[in-house]
Amino acid sequence: MSSDDNVLSFSEKREENIERKRRNFERILFNNFLGAYSVIDQAGVVFPIEMLDISQDGMSFRVPRGAVGSSFRKNEELTLRMYFTKNSFIPVVSNIMWSKDVKGDDGEIYLEYGVQFDKSIPTFEALKPFIEFLYKFAELSTEDKGKSKVYYL
Repeated sequence: MSSDDNVLSFSEKREENIERKRRNFERILFNNFLGAYSVIDQAGVVFPIEMLDISQDGMSFRVPRGAVGSSFRKNEELTLRMYFTKNSFIPVVSNIMWSKDVKGDDGEIYLEYGVQFDKSIPTFEALKPFIEFLYKFAELSTEDKGKSKVYYL
């Protein structure tokens, strides 16, 4: 065993920590603040999805297995509505890249999907800074440990 095998990579650990914080923040944001609805244009059906992860290239989400209109095929185009207020949304066009069955913590079976964003659609330009914010927040945020020190007024 060489001495290099025992060396801890601080940059690798830092990146792992940032990724963990980003995913945790995304789940809180998605579950408490941001509504997202998938729109199936062919059938005119709108139903909620559970957003799991998002990046500049795409996102993953899940829906209960058997939900009306929730079954999609690879390469199928899907329009997502990203609601930032109760009545206002950004339509985002995406393509299904993968799907799988997943058992949720609640014991239910879900269909989980990964989609790739169509970046040529003008509305993606509105979503792009939001995604950048998520990454910067994860990188630069600090967890509140209950200290009472005030840093600004």
